Amino acid sequence: MNTLTLQTPEVDLVYDIRTPSAADAGHRPLFMIGQPMCADGFATLASYFPDRTVVTYDPRGLGRSVRKDGRGDDVPEVQARDVRDIIDALGTGPVDMFASSGGAVTALALVAAYPDAVATLVAHEPPLVQVLPDAEAARRAMAACQEAYQKSGWGAGMAAFIAMTSWRGEFTDEYFAQPLPDPAAFGMPTEDDGSRDDPLLSDRAAAVTRFRPDVDALRAARTRVVVAVGEESADTFTGRPARRRRRGGRAARRQGRGLPQPPRRIPG
Repeated sequence: MNTLTLQTPEVDLVYDIRTPSAADAGHRPLFMIGQPMCADGFATLASYFPDRTVVTYDPRGLGRSVRKDGRGDDVPEVQARDVRDIIDALGTGPVDMFASSGGAVTALALVAAYPDAVATLVAHEPPLVQVLPDAEAARRAMAACQEAYQKSGWGAGMAAFIAMTSWRGEFTDEYFAQPLPDPAAFGMPTEDDGSRDDPLLSDRAAAVTRFRPDVDALRAARTRVVVAVGEESADTFTGRPARRRRRGGRAARRQGRGLPQPPRRIPG
């Protein structure tokens, strides 16, 4: 594995390239991205593709990618530009991409803004809160997680986040009537270390969950976009945006070139 750094005025982007042990059979590089997950979170998954060049990276401000712009927010369009810059640095032309969670949001912004950067995108459970029918309630549920984090620390915030993402279906009065979960029940620390800069539980994630994809741009791009959802999470907060259909009965036409295809269920 080779580790490289792409230096820009705003951030030093660190990325890893795993080259195939056997002769590369003409495959495009496979770029795996997450948010707020760093490259090391894809180590196991990358090992399942010994015949592919696999690229992973640390998003700006996370892990090894040090920001110089003095900002802490995670804006999908900015993250998309970073990924495009790395793709350009590879010098291989379009890549195939697997993107998960907030990384899938970045990938949708990437395809919309830079339609020649990606050949095939598998976008796994992008947390597109704005497309949910209960978007207001979902935002309230997320705000409760952030409130728990700000009040009591990481363990309390993460326990609330786990409870929120485990809830099946729309967020109802029954959900909000529940007491906050005990962090110890999830194996989380109960003590507060005083930090409040977690990229998932702080307001840094707000731009990610507020993002609304440019559907027209996605449809115009040559990229094949496949939205994927886990078999066990299809009815939860993480899976429901991926299953959301556009109104008007046009789902059957999504197999056309450049259209986001119906969600594919994958194990997990």
